[in-house]
Amino acid sequence: MSDLSADIEAWATSQRAAGRSEQTISLRCYHVGRMLRETAATDPWALTLDDVVGWLGSQSWGWETRRSARGSLRSWWRWGVATGRTTEDVGAMIEPVPIAPPTPRLADPGGVVVAMREADARVLLMLRMATGLGMRRGEVARVHTDDLVRDLTGWSLRVRGKGRRDRTIPLPDDIARQIAAASPGYVFPGREDGHLSARWVGKLVSRMLPGTDTMHSLRHLAATSLHDRTRDLRLVQRVLGHASLETTQVYVHVSDDAMRRAIVEHAASW
Repeated sequence: MSDLSADIEAWATSQRAAGRSEQTISLRCYHVGRMLRETAATDPWALTLDDVVGWLGSQSWGWETRRSARGSLRSWWRWGVATGRTTEDVGAMIEPVPIAPPTPRLADPGGVVVAMREADARVLLMLRMATGLGMRRGEVARVHTDDLVRDLTGWSLRVRGKGRRDRTIPLPDDIARQIAAASPGYVFPGREDGHLSARWVGKLVSRMLPGTDTMHSLRHLAATSLHDRTRDLRLVQRVLGHASLETTQVYVHVSDDAMRRAIVEHAASW
């Protein structure tokens, strides 16, 4: 018999030792904890492949969430084998989740304009960072005045990215001035290590948006708009901080009109 909470905490500690971000650790622990609760496991290491696949198959998740959960479970069982808690690596036997066709979920541009018009100064800056810079809610929450960088070409922002993949992106002067004008420290102060939580930032922004639009759909809108202007997928990848172009492709919507124009122009050239 295994102490579930003790095992999860020990696993979380091992991930911190490996340099994983708290956001990643929290998500992985959520996936494993949910699996153990919903399978009513008293001993996680007694679960079989059928148990785990049955649980995964019962979830109505999109492919991104499904791939993320699979990654969490694989990490959990690798650690279990490495620490002698089990001899069977169930996670390694879970089938890979195939890449789904791109299905960008763009926020309604008209609704974003209205939201920017009605938001207070704090939420407006959050909206600008998400829509104009393609930043995640957790990245916006952790913006610090020390992250502002000035070089010969202008202002830039050092973004504390997901999975500790930090990046530096150029800033429009007006956003740079707002960050510089904030009190030294986190631009959005709060109770989570001194800043607002990612969840609360997302909630503040979503309240201003119409329908089911969220901060994440603003990121899709930013990716699509950047790609429409540049036709450079790698540039969009760098701005969004994605590890792979495959992920960036999911964020970029190619409209039927754009496809038609491209085909007509290409065909005419021949």
